[in-house]
Amino acid sequence: MDDNRVYVFDTTLRDGEQVPGCQLNTIEKIEVAKALELLGVDVIEAGFPISSPGDFQSVVEISKAVTWPTICALTRAVEKDIDVAAEALKYAKRGRIHTGIGTSPYHIKYKLNSNQDEIVERAVAAVKYAKKYVEDVEFYAEDAGRTDNVYLARVIEAVIKAGATVVNIPDTTGYCLPNEFGEKIRFLKENVKGIDKAVISTHCHNDLGMATANSVSGIMNGARQVEVTLNGIGERAGNTSLEEVVMTLRSHKELELFTNINTKNIYKTSRLVSSLMNMPVQPNKAIVGRNAFAHSSGIHQDGVLKNRENYEIIDPAEVGINESSILLTARSGRAALKHRLEILGFKLDKAKLDEVYEDFLKLADKKKQIKDDDLLVLLGELGKGDRRIKLDFLQVVTGKDLVPMATVKLDIAGEKFTATESGNGPVDAAISAVKDIIHRKVVLEEFLIQAITRGSDDIGKVHMQVESEGVIYNGFGANTDIVTASVEAFIDAVNKIGNGTGNKI
Repeated sequence: MDDNRVYVFDTTLRDGEQVPGCQLNTIEKIEVAKALELLGVDVIEAGFPISSPGDFQSVVEISKAVTWPTICALTRAVEKDIDVAAEALKYAKRGRIHTGIGTSPYHIKYKLNSNQDEIVERAVAAVKYAKKYVEDVEFYAEDAGRTDNVYLARVIEAVIKAGATVVNIPDTTGYCLPNEFGEKIRFLKENVKGIDKAVISTHCHNDLGMATANSVSGIMNGARQVEVTLNGIGERAGNTSLEEVVMTLRSHKELELFTNINTKNIYKTSRLVSSLMNMPVQPNKAIVGRNAFAHSSGIHQDGVLKNRENYEIIDPAEVGINESSILLTARSGRAALKHRLEILGFKLDKAKLDEVYEDFLKLADKKKQIKDDDLLVLLGELGKGDRRIKLDFLQVVTGKDLVPMATVKLDIAGEKFTATESGNGPVDAAISAVKDIIHRKVVLEEFLIQAITRGSDDIGKVHMQVESEGVIYNGFGANTDIVTASVEAFIDAVNKIGNGTGNKI
């Protein structure tokens, strides 16, 4: 085993799914499991088979659906649990039984009504029994964070001797301080006979907000498996966040530690889990929150525009986000305003920029955030000015049991062109017709509709982002007819292709 590699054990589908209201059905769990496989996790804890028929079936189906990650099933130190887990894992290419028992004074006395000697016996018996079914057996010492280190070492030494291949040291209640947890791992490394025969794993909870810090401290002191969830979801305040640990190790190259995670899949996997579990990611969540790479302070914006690394230790592209967000607010400076105007296709001299900036600040004091159409109003450019391609005519036929059809006539540098196309909806049909005329490969990346006014005669504004030959272009349209606004936005973006107002991906 490469001593510099940290194995990622993902428990989103077991510990993460224990959040009230976040339960997934088997089909959804398979979708997440396949995404975790593409992400590059080493172990997927697929469920607790004895807990319910649904959990049992999920472990069975996930075992069939994924190829290279180890599939893990959780049990208590109970033979029946282990029997059921083994049955659920029968289709796994690589199966692991994760069994264990509480080791802290609280668990031994109040939960298990037992004593230290008996706990050691039960732990050893469980590991030996699981070894009858699989070679790969992980043992968890529940509430290890509040377990005396000398006794914990005694338990861990006994289960390794019994055949445990991984020993999990959970901070079940999120109680430990980072230095305390790291010292616990170091104590085991230095005092457990045979510790080199097993991988030490961390499993930290976030009750005091230190799950990631404790996990990283554990890794720095010798742990080589980290148990995590996407977005840090889990019991109570949650588990250690996969994305935070992975990007911490990636950012601190001096640690010389690495994982198998394909970091460019982090953001989309995070969004998949958030969507399926109906659990929004908090905006200021590290790595995957919508504000993680957003800048609104003028000083920060100027620094980022000059050199991203002034205020960002991670390139957004590393986690699958196209670019940082420069948000225009009353705290924004001229550099951010100039940057956004150039994206919209406007290059102003210093005098004009100063004039627009004064009006911008007055408007920004009244609004939380300035949008692109607000800037267009400030510039008096809602009419878009001269454009090579213009919409001359649009007719759409749609309705119940009708295939949406659109006829579009464009004026291109004075010449008229017409096309008719069908589509999944009226907007899709109309844009397909435009594409027929312009004969250019353009991929729609983002499509956002908002209302400018209220009521049945709303003016709808459309923001469209398209990609052509590796460059992103933005287009905007506004109309009481949302299909017309959408086509205008698409044409606006297409008009910018080739004029240097796009952003390279």
